[in-house]
Amino acid sequence: MPTPIIRTAGLARTFQTKRGPVEAVRGIDLTVERGEIIGFLGPNGAGKTTTLRMLTTLLAPTGGSATVAGRDLARDPSGVRERIGYVAQAGGVDPAVSVREELVTQGRMYRLSKDAAAGRATELAGQLGLDGLLDRKCAALSGGQRRRLDLAMGLTHRPEILFLDEPTTGLDPGSRADLWDLVRTIRAEHGTTVFLTTHYLDEADALADRLVVVDHGRIVAEGTPQALKAEYAGSPGATLQDAFLAITGRSAPQDTTPVAV
Repeated sequence: MPTPIIRTAGLARTFQTKRGPVEAVRGIDLTVERGEIIGFLGPNGAGKTTTLRMLTTLLAPTGGSATVAGRDLARDPSGVRERIGYVAQAGGVDPAVSVREELVTQGRMYRLSKDAAAGRATELAGQLGLDGLLDRKCAALSGGQRRRLDLAMGLTHRPEILFLDEPTTGLDPGSRADLWDLVRTIRAEHGTTVFLTTHYLDEADALADRLVVVDHGRIVAEGTPQALKAEYAGSPGATLQDAFLAITGRSAPQDTTPVAV
């Protein structure tokens, strides 16, 4: 049986504050199979962002253990980073440089030669619909184009796992649909595992093979979208919003970011 590409056991994070310890994540036991698209959901303050930051080596756990892409999270964080891509919610492009410069710089940071980085930039631009924009300044890109560039940067080194933190926040419906198609294509053509956090339940329903719902720092439900809707909302034809409310007792967080144009 294949080894899961992500496995955690009792993964935990406690923050020390002036008022005492705060248990943000209280013991996450999770497995993710290679090639899955996982939707990681939860209300604000549930622990999903803290979990994501631990799995991407941005935050050290205070308890438990995890392996990510075959590397131990605590003992080999650099090995984890070599094998994952991470697209943050806010993005990270330099508005003053061109798309080509941004992609080549990213490639060089992953120790590609100058020629290899330039070739990879051209390849990614073609795959993600940026080939006509390579010499455009990043500041002149639309919201949807910037998210495509963020994805391209996260894929520069051909990661085994792509972590997407609320990737369509602020995008218009057409740009959201385009990005969904890109995520499906990345998985279908390259077998990339995708770990997705989102506040949009329709997005999780459309994209994820399996959903993991966290609340108060623990996993409270997991399964396919259809299975969760059938179990918690009474019917596979119910909305994921209905199931989410039944699972957590709270409605899904609402994104209030202005829509990019």
